[in-house]
Amino acid sequence: MITLCKTCGTSYDTHPERCPICEDERQYVPRTGQQWIDLETVTATHTNKWQQLEPQLFSIKTVPSFAINQRALLLRTPHGNILWDCIANLDPATSTLVAALGGISAIAISHPHYYTTMQDWAAAFNAPVYLHASDREWVMRSSPALHFWEGDSLALMPSVTLLRLGGHFAGGTVLHWHEGEGVLLAGDILQVTPGKDAVSFMWSYPNMLPLPARTVERITRHLEDKPFERLYGAFEGQDMTAKASEIVQRSGQKYIACLK
Repeated sequence: MITLCKTCGTSYDTHPERCPICEDERQYVPRTGQQWIDLETVTATHTNKWQQLEPQLFSIKTVPSFAINQRALLLRTPHGNILWDCIANLDPATSTLVAALGGISAIAISHPHYYTTMQDWAAAFNAPVYLHASDREWVMRSSPALHFWEGDSLALMPSVTLLRLGGHFAGGTVLHWHEGEGVLLAGDILQVTPGKDAVSFMWSYPNMLPLPARTVERITRHLEDKPFERLYGAFEGQDMTAKASEIVQRSGQKYIACLK
């Protein structure tokens, strides 16, 4: 039986005594202690909400909220569909809708907090999962579908490139969809602020531990020559629909200035 951590959503093959993801300082263990739930119970008590962000981009979010409460994004391309990031709940309705939209050709995940039930999504759609090798230690369930890539970029499909920015995690990754004016799927490697007119950069979000200036400078420099007009973050509503690249560069400069 698949067991999930109720705080972060990480899945385990057996009922563990502890969750290493939550014990790491980039996450947290609640004061009430670690709690667990089986995947079947999540599927029976939750459903997934769909939203069309662009003609070929869909958001999938679990309601009521579960664990970290991130969304997954389904990107449709002429070369196959990509699931960006992952959510725990893969219910029958979601399986049917994904299949109707053409299935999943590849899964790519920004960082370990969103690994959750990636193994089950991979098995359901016979899709490889692309994770940066720097974060291999945080995988809690083995699967033949897992592919660990190295370096700073990976061309996933003709119009899609994975970019390792690091920061939040050593293998922290974003997805660049170089279609038209360009789109960046950022997870929370870049965290969209409430006004949607800035992003921030953190080593630990729940514990509010910042990144050093040199890391933020490296992140923004890596994105300088990557055109993207729009940016979609990890959580519902974190959508930048114009001048996203400019906003990211300006935000990086502001962040660095605040540390001086």
